Amino acid sequence: MTDIDRFYIDGAWVAAQGVQTMPILNPATNSQIGILTLGDTADVDGAVAAAKAAFESWGFTPKAERRAFLARLLAISKAREEEMAQAITAEMGAPITLSREQQAASGTGHLRAFLDAFDAMQEEETLPNGDILSYEPIGVCGLITPWNWPVNQIALKVIPALAAGNTCVLKPSEHTPLSARLYAEMIHEAGFPKGVFNLVFGDGPTVGSALSKHPDVAMMSFTGSTRAGISVTRNAAESVKRVALELGGKSPNIIFADADLEARVPEGVFECFSNSGQSCNAPTRMLVERSVYDDAVALAAQAALSQAVGDPLKEGDHIGPLFDQIQYDRVQAMIQKGLDEGARLVVGGTGKPDGFETGWYVKPTLFADVTNDMAIAQQEIFGPVLVMIPFDSEDDAIALANDTPFGLDAYVSTADEARALRVVRRLRAGGIHINGRATDYGSPFGGFKQSGNGREGGAHGLTEFYEVKVRPPFQP
Repeated sequence: MTDIDRFYIDGAWVAAQGVQTMPILNPATNSQIGILTLGDTADVDGAVAAAKAAFESWGFTPKAERRAFLARLLAISKAREEEMAQAITAEMGAPITLSREQQAASGTGHLRAFLDAFDAMQEEETLPNGDILSYEPIGVCGLITPWNWPVNQIALKVIPALAAGNTCVLKPSEHTPLSARLYAEMIHEAGFPKGVFNLVFGDGPTVGSALSKHPDVAMMSFTGSTRAGISVTRNAAESVKRVALELGGKSPNIIFADADLEARVPEGVFECFSNSGQSCNAPTRMLVERSVYDDAVALAAQAALSQAVGDPLKEGDHIGPLFDQIQYDRVQAMIQKGLDEGARLVVGGTGKPDGFETGWYVKPTLFADVTNDMAIAQQEIFGPVLVMIPFDSEDDAIALANDTPFGLDAYVSTADEARALRVVRRLRAGGIHINGRATDYGSPFGGFKQSGNGREGGAHGLTEFYEVKVRPPFQP
């Protein structure tokens, strides 16, 4: 049992002022592994006050000194990657191989890329008209991160905020406190000055709202559902904060007839199911050219049937459980919705896989003959559920792909480079995958439409946390 009743504020672990608690659960066994004390507005006030005081010095620390702290954090993060992987597997059910190779590894991967971007960035430049432009920190930043990629999202916010000279208050998901506490321990071990980084656990309606509304917070960076992102934006509007949002997705995976079907179709299935489907940029809508649609459905069915479900503690490429009962119930309701709408169930369905009655496991599920107006084609399911839709032409594929309130990622497979580039140009999405290749650490991540605004990662993610000031050159 791990009890967490202390928050990291002003360089020390202090007792929470909030009194409400919640269990920390292992989703694979549905067993309690700890108790978390949730913060309240007083905890937020204390953390923001510490960050505000620290900004008076940290905001003017030379770039080289800030970089040195980040370099120490990188070494510590690498040394403690296995601890991070074990924490993520325990609290949100990611299989240990995925936790090691992607979940925990993302913390160091993003940090290396941010250091490269930081090294290349000039915090002052001369404009063509001779004026001097400087990039300066914004102030106190409120950071709210989700449970599905816990350290990935913490790194994408904390690292650029601190690199730019801001101070911050992090509210991680209350459902994944073990990884967040470990990250705070690493910040402390790296020796960052007190008050520069602060951590308060709590729920969205209490701690998240208090942070978003706080008059001394200059910027909010939020990752989560579109609904919650709207709430953060409304709360921040009272003090005209800068708000950066990374929200939901319903990413299309367009597969043309000339693509390597035997590679691209199974790849798309497994990419959708990865992390048990709990990724905002998962390719959950497979759009296939009609002339090869039946072949693609057969290949997808074969891949879905081969997708293993297993114990997160065991190594391998299986998928684990969903992270809690609420998410399990939502996914079950959406699978039933697909059946009610008349989609053809090819693999999976409602209920738990055989042998996995304990824990929040879901059957890998494949629907075919879906139309884009169905709920399962429009709403983010956040589980291992893939829908397949046929298309007749390039224009038809683009129209279907863009017919969504979201615009996070899009996937394109074709042997024709000219067509790939034409399609990419017309897709309303922030990130594009081509023939199975994704972008890497250091590239900007974010979306169009209701998938959010702003970008995370690399140089673009770094400049999100700067303010711009311009002045003429000095003349006596």
